[in-house]
Amino acid sequence: MHEGRVMSSNKDWIKSTCAYCGVGCGIEVRPTASGKLEVRGDKEHPSNYGKLCTKGAALGDTVTPIGRLTQPMKRVASGQQLLPWGEASQLVADRFKQAIEEHGPDSVAFYVSGQLLTEDYYVANKLMKGFIGSANIDSNSRLCMASSVVGHKRAFGSDTVPVCYEDLEQAEVVVITGSNLAWCHPVLFQRLRAAKQANPAMKVIVIDPRYTDTCEIADIHLALESGSDVALFNGLLAYLDDHDNLDQDYIDKHTQGFTEAIRAATRYRYTENGWGDKSVSKLTGLTEAQLKQFYSLFASNDKVLTIYSQGVNQSTQGCDKVNAILNCHLATGKIGKTGMGPFSVTGQPNAMGGREVGGLANTLAAHFEFGDPQSHQTVSEFWQTDSLATHAGLKAIDLFDAMNDGKIKAVWIMATNPVVSLPDSEKIKTALEKCPFVVVSDCIADTETTRLADVVLPAQGWSEKSGTVTNSERRISRQRRILPSPGEAKPDWWILKEVAQKMGFQDQFDYRHEGEIFKEYCEMTALGNETGKARDLCLIGLTKLDEKGYGELTPQQWPVLEYQPEIIEQRMFTDGEFFTESGKAQFIAVEHDKPIADTSVEFPLIMNTGRIRDQWHTMSRTGLAAGLGEHTPEPFVAMHPDTVAELNLDEFGLDAFNHATVNPVVKVRSAQGECQARLVVTKEMRREQVFMPIHWNAPTAKDSKPCDLILPHTDAASGQPEFKHTPVMVEACGYRSEAALVSDKVMDCSGFDYWVRQRVEGGFLYRISSSKNPMELVIQLANTLDALPEPDADAIKSLHYHGNKSFKNYGSAKLDQFGVKQAFVVNSKLDHDSIDWLVACLTREADEEFEAEFLSTLAK
Repeated sequence: MHEGRVMSSNKDWIKSTCAYCGVGCGIEVRPTASGKLEVRGDKEHPSNYGKLCTKGAALGDTVTPIGRLTQPMKRVASGQQLLPWGEASQLVADRFKQAIEEHGPDSVAFYVSGQLLTEDYYVANKLMKGFIGSANIDSNSRLCMASSVVGHKRAFGSDTVPVCYEDLEQAEVVVITGSNLAWCHPVLFQRLRAAKQANPAMKVIVIDPRYTDTCEIADIHLALESGSDVALFNGLLAYLDDHDNLDQDYIDKHTQGFTEAIRAATRYRYTENGWGDKSVSKLTGLTEAQLKQFYSLFASNDKVLTIYSQGVNQSTQGCDKVNAILNCHLATGKIGKTGMGPFSVTGQPNAMGGREVGGLANTLAAHFEFGDPQSHQTVSEFWQTDSLATHAGLKAIDLFDAMNDGKIKAVWIMATNPVVSLPDSEKIKTALEKCPFVVVSDCIADTETTRLADVVLPAQGWSEKSGTVTNSERRISRQRRILPSPGEAKPDWWILKEVAQKMGFQDQFDYRHEGEIFKEYCEMTALGNETGKARDLCLIGLTKLDEKGYGELTPQQWPVLEYQPEIIEQRMFTDGEFFTESGKAQFIAVEHDKPIADTSVEFPLIMNTGRIRDQWHTMSRTGLAAGLGEHTPEPFVAMHPDTVAELNLDEFGLDAFNHATVNPVVKVRSAQGECQARLVVTKEMRREQVFMPIHWNAPTAKDSKPCDLILPHTDAASGQPEFKHTPVMVEACGYRSEAALVSDKVMDCSGFDYWVRQRVEGGFLYRISSSKNPMELVIQLANTLDALPEPDADAIKSLHYHGNKSFKNYGSAKLDQFGVKQAFVVNSKLDHDSIDWLVACLTREADEEFEAEFLSTLAK
């Protein structure tokens, strides 16, 4: 292998990229003699220059055989049966071929992920669209970036992010809308914070219904009403027109459609006589003073950068929100130059790579599009196929609806967990149960989706697989292999290749190395595009890389017309030319509209969902690192104290209205379903809103998935679901007792009303709430522990503490000569912020001193 210092010595640092968000941070990794990994930031990588967030810094702690899927298996009546790879790939090939022969190519589907590498994505897209002949391949990127894709294409004629990360440092005004940058893209936030410290004149405006950590550096926080972004930016466009802040020369030379866009925005105009027939103040809930302050800062500064993410995209009006933002930048010519432009930050490490290769149902491949006969001919000839899909396939929600209706006979899910991440999760689960053949390839053995698979295939994870990813500024970086794969785990592209060849496409998928796939992909981007003028995506400068050159590839920002190992920064649209038919950018006239689901007497609150700082997606990786669970240890629902009081939730010990986790577990209901989580009371919320994180699911908590509540409403153009506006009601669960339990092994807690599992040093911490009284819960816990298998039960010693008649505490511990096996404490109202002593039990010696301390702590 020609990958620099890969696998050469434990003393060598290997350059790679982080496994998490779309910042695409460069890291350096080296294996230790004990088989663990050391991780540090790559000071030479232009995305982060050595900076890392808490998740990236803890990557080494997530490399463990625990919970890994290591062998192919199929479901049989008695459980699961191990399969050799040859038999597993043949089974998948045969069942897909059978479905196609009996029901046609549109009866099968792939559902893929921004966690795949570009090479994996390319092979999946080629197989489905090029040789199966269907476009039924969609990605979980549909859930995060699809509206930006549509907005970009409508305005620019291409899915192009025009800016560079260094624009964060060069901007005079930074507008952050629909993004908690501090938690979701922490290294970009670090760069922005440092830039503001170096240039105090820089202004930062945060537009978000919640007060988040991002607001800590904000000069202005606009806590607008959920879903009112179009009104806000239409009002800005009208303001720019009224105050002569338009760049009329740019509009005339480089754009079309301005008249229609400004006509729509005029209704949101503010004059001395007040608002037009669309009051931006009323629609957004912001004061006229707040609006004027924001509008004047945007208007009076040249270098304005607008960063946006899921709060804009995840909406039934997501595309229009995107275009409302783009309209303002086009109208002022604030695009294609240093320190300015609209900046869509992606959520996953390779969501951009998936978009580039065509891993969405409504795109063809490598920025070739459906509906263009020349594109169809070019791609068919390049792939040497006469089976190329001719029309768009099913987008994510539509795909699972079709599965639920019996139209999808075989589905292959790769590197994602749709039972947790898609709206209306019960319907997704039902659809998979109905589907005759479900394949899941993943690196994690137990997810809510693998539980429904007929065949599971072990894929390589981060530190084992090799390929490329593209970050939010269009920069391609290498992700390199550090460690050998556990068991029989294989690269996703290899698994796809094996199935494709067994389906009869031997020659077209005869790949031996991921570098060959990358070369083919680069060649595809250059077809009829040698100068990068036909399409924005052009990698002709990388087509000559051999295996050694691929292994040593340095970060490259596309388009790449000529390979340059040194780092360069380049912006798009610097010449004012775009990829539309006319070569001019298009204004899109947009109108504010209410979200499809509105509040009611039964569901008076709006639930917003999102990420937290130290967890990622469904926690299958971050949940392995004990340190990452400390910041936010359990699912929560955040509410304003006034709302808590109005709903009489303050009767359950919330008089102080603070963040203490003595707060009760509450039930959150919508028209779709219900879930439960710990109540957090904070003035950071608007009174009519609640917030829930997305990460917890069946392996880590009971009934705590917010997607059980979310309605499957989508943007009509992008198919992206509405995750930010679900009408709900919050009610007390009325649980009568609580427990904290530590164990050296995973426990079956299915019999408890509410439980959350957190990895800690030495084992696991469980937080439990129950409708039973404390003594009944003690008995249930004791029975659960007694049922645990122990190799030497006679060697187990038990400690018990029973409180006084008021039943302040009850505690119990089981220990042997090696240490504590399990320990718990029960109370009618447990202070979960004061259980560090219990967690520490797992790493204590089980001696007389420990026994005395355990009992005395319970007595306090």
